[in-house]
Amino acid sequence: MKEISDIVRASDVAQEEGKQMALATVVHVKGSSYRRPGARMLVTEDGKLTGAISGGCLEGDALRKARLVMSQQQAMLVTYDTTDDDDAKLGVGLGCNGIIQILIEPINVEDPDNPIQLLKLFLSKRQTGVLVTLFCLQNKRAKQPGTCFFLYENEKLTGSCFDKDLQPQLLADARKVMRNKASAIQEYATQAQPLTGFIEFLKPPVSLVVIGAGNDVMPLVQMAAVMGWETNVVDGRANYATVERFPLAGKVLVSKADKVLDQVRQDDQTIFLLMTHNYNYDLAMLRQLLPLQLPYIGVLGPKKKLNRMLDELQEEGMEINNEHLASVYGPVGLDVGAETSEEIALSVMAEIKAVLSKKAGTFLREKRDTIHERESKPGNQVVLS
Repeated sequence: MKEISDIVRASDVAQEEGKQMALATVVHVKGSSYRRPGARMLVTEDGKLTGAISGGCLEGDALRKARLVMSQQQAMLVTYDTTDDDDAKLGVGLGCNGIIQILIEPINVEDPDNPIQLLKLFLSKRQTGVLVTLFCLQNKRAKQPGTCFFLYENEKLTGSCFDKDLQPQLLADARKVMRNKASAIQEYATQAQPLTGFIEFLKPPVSLVVIGAGNDVMPLVQMAAVMGWETNVVDGRANYATVERFPLAGKVLVSKADKVLDQVRQDDQTIFLLMTHNYNYDLAMLRQLLPLQLPYIGVLGPKKKLNRMLDELQEEGMEINNEHLASVYGPVGLDVGAETSEEIALSVMAEIKAVLSKKAGTFLREKRDTIHERESKPGNQVVLS
């Protein structure tokens, strides 16, 4: 979500300066590519780029086409075939052996439903959402509808569809994506032209709650900021939990363990790290966190410490089952030989990312299949008569 936040901030600056803008979005991929559908890049008329649609090979050509889009005020679908030797000769080959479709849309700041405004609406609330983008793969010269509407988690619909007959089906498909929590590609056969829909599931940024404000937490908070995660630092010691020590944290709280959860929101993107070096404080937090079944609870320290805490909680009468333990990671971090605070932070961040992505955190060279799914697979065709 950091890319979206960066794009929105850059668009605000460009609007204040009176500059034209265009948004380039990867909407469809067949084969392998550096970026997947949903990758975005904002282009301003003076050539400033925010975000990325590739590893750097497509940006130059996309900039030229974005300027044409800004001039004509008409969306354009651009195909980059990196399986074609001619594309490689032109300097846009990625060596990824894939076909990438990029939709470039002009940003009309007067339109309350322009793509940037819909992204702003998503960022304004900590909710999941679905963004629907329509394009015509069969005829790139045809009108490209572009970003249509955004569906909130609470079923609130924002935006407009160029084809009112299509809107009920788009809404139904968006709700399905919301339920499945996974983006989808859908085909539509309208009277005007065949369309493809990129129905994108958007999640709020990771919320990292670090219990502990020691020196070893500092590099962790810095790395989380680079990732665009929302970070809260909590400690019972007022001289440790200070904004001066953690300027990049969203919140720095001084709190007793039994009051922490009252001050920190929890959802399925919230993760906790217990790093106080205080056994009783960590124990008190673990007692509260286990029943929540969060996606990740990291416990700093040796396995012996974690086992002791779990035994103590069970002796108190707490029932701890495998579902509770599935989200507990202790000792925290991947085995990368980390020793310094910075190295430990890297190890912890890598493990959290792997867990949230449902990956094993192994060497990529040992994977027998591809890193990502090979193709954006369309769903069933919907015919509107």
